[in-house]
Amino acid sequence: MRPLRLLVSKAGLDGHDRGVKVVARALRDAGVEVIYTGLHQTPEMIVASALQEDVDAICVSILSGAHLALIEKIQKLLKSKKLSHLPVILGGIVPDEDFKKLAKLGVQKIFTPGASLQEIVTYVKSHIQPQV
Repeated sequence: MRPLRLLVSKAGLDGHDRGVKVVARALRDAGVEVIYTGLHQTPEMIVASALQEDVDAICVSILSGAHLALIEKIQKLLKSKKLSHLPVILGGIVPDEDFKKLAKLGVQKIFTPGASLQEIVTYVKSHIQPQV
């Protein structure tokens, strides 16, 4: 079986990427193939990369507070490209009152500051399956 392939991306205008790079490295060290798209990715760029890279899930880091708008746009684009089956995992600063809204938008899991690398790796390896 091939390793998991995850797209890891920084959405929007947020310029803080140290945390997402640490997470990407931890996932790589755990045997996950990580495609890191870098800073300032638009929803269109994220979905295009997911399609081109044939990933098993999309991990998005958003610290700017624009998570609801960005995730809604990503999910609409995934649906239009017939990729709505791809799990979306969100990392970032998310107020408690937005968790239910994000779940309704299709976010599978949210990691907030303080989540351990082991917690993230364990979740990914136990909840994300390779797309066949």
